[in-house]
Amino acid sequence: MLANMSSDGVVTLTLYVLILFSVATWTVVLYKVVQHLRASLRNRAYIQAFWAAPNLPTARALALSPGPASRIGEAGFEVLEEADDVHDLAHSGNRRELLERCLRQQLQKERRALEGGLALLASIGSTSPFVGLFGTVWGIMYALQDITKAGNASLDVVAGPIGEALIATAVGIAVAVPAVLAYNFFLRRMKTVIADLDDFATDFLNLAARTGFRLERAS
Repeated sequence: MLANMSSDGVVTLTLYVLILFSVATWTVVLYKVVQHLRASLRNRAYIQAFWAAPNLPTARALALSPGPASRIGEAGFEVLEEADDVHDLAHSGNRRELLERCLRQQLQKERRALEGGLALLASIGSTSPFVGLFGTVWGIMYALQDITKAGNASLDVVAGPIGEALIATAVGIAVAVPAVLAYNFFLRRMKTVIADLDDFATDFLNLAARTGFRLERAS
């Protein structure tokens, strides 16, 4: 079966796979750029407005575009409102633990959202060189067979087929480098955003403690 497969066909297929990897990489990169830019702008706007509010009920009434920070604040405010409105056993325990668990769960949701696409970048960055190497090895193997059949191993005969096969390795490396760089950049950026959100959640928890973990109605 392998003997009937064309060397040029296998190398070409390998190149198409690498091109697909490259398209996927840059699609994820563009998506992540928009995602982080939007999250950064909305987080900054919400946190500034939050700290400018005179009290928690006023901060609760903020009407801004939803972002990671605002969703964490919304999750916390919902717990505080339930503490006032609901009087069952589920809400009769330690309110601090209830709020802390809710904030932590929302923080994990934001982390998972920011992690989206990173696994694909990591996979492409780690596998692309090997995909390219596969195409190169396959091409060289059949190039050597053709040279053997021709009975001529001069440089003019060897350079062409082997040079074409080596293109697959070069393309594989060219695809892997942007994927690895993008993965490292967005991973570091995600850690920074999550650290800022964690600080905000901690501050929210401390502010709620001052009100007895209840949200007074704004007049």
